[in-house]
Amino acid sequence: MLFGAHVSIAGGIDKAPERAAEIGCEVFQIFSRPPQGGNAVDIDGILADKFQANLKKHNQKEFYIHTPYIINLASQDGRIRGNSIRLIREDLKRGSLLGAKYTMTHLGSAKELDKETANKMVVENLKKVFDPVRSRARAFSASLKDRGAATSNGVDKNYETKLLMEISAGAGNIIGSAFEDLAYFIDELKNYNIGICLDTAHMFASGYDLRDEELVKATFDKFEKTVGLKYLKLFHLNDSKVGLGERKDRHEHIGDGKIGLEGFRAIISEKRLWPFNMICETESDKVAEDIKILKKIRDAVASSLF
Repeated sequence: MLFGAHVSIAGGIDKAPERAAEIGCEVFQIFSRPPQGGNAVDIDGILADKFQANLKKHNQKEFYIHTPYIINLASQDGRIRGNSIRLIREDLKRGSLLGAKYTMTHLGSAKELDKETANKMVVENLKKVFDPVRSRARAFSASLKDRGAATSNGVDKNYETKLLMEISAGAGNIIGSAFEDLAYFIDELKNYNIGICLDTAHMFASGYDLRDEELVKATFDKFEKTVGLKYLKLFHLNDSKVGLGERKDRHEHIGDGKIGLEGFRAIISEKRLWPFNMICETESDKVAEDIKILKKIRDAVASSLF
């Protein structure tokens, strides 16, 4: 279990590992482009090699990419759906070039659609993210070689970077706030390279209680039964400004919100969660302190075992 945060790529994506190290990260997350989906800086072999060298220099074990916020795979607007598919596909390619372990995405909003129809749309559009890869992977790899890009990161393996669906907070008609929905997506996409990222603030806002050891155990018993822990790959570890089941996405610093320190001690103490790394998406003013708190809890849990 390693801890980190979302860090900025301002001034160059290759600067992210150093920024992560400065605030105590062991792993980190970035946007590979502007979070509202603007033009992305091209990633060639020189930039990819520099990024990898900086990962090693600053002792960062892994990193992850978050897709832009504008993704909506259930939009009735064909242009929005098409752009969402394109942005996820591009971030998977970019992640594969840079060596990201995971690329995670929000799924979007059903808006006026009924839940069943919206969920089916999400599945069909996620398939479109992957299906062209099988026929275009060789051409893409060849184009990278022509540009001098390093293909050893898996671009010619149908995206080595794994796509994760992030649980939502359930505000409005946002898709994917229930374990049952995640289970449906996993089942429908079982032939694709896809997993799940759980966000503690989103879970709590969606009605999954995490405030003490007993509640954490019950929540992950349900997740294991409904979805399966083998599909869980990563956590976003955030406290919540809103109460249980209030269905709003409002992150708070660790211990300052409604989940509280006891909840985070319970999460870190839950043995089933030890294999997973955890990323804070809290404000930059105290994110370094958040990481310190989490490491301190981890050290206390570890010392109690010996």
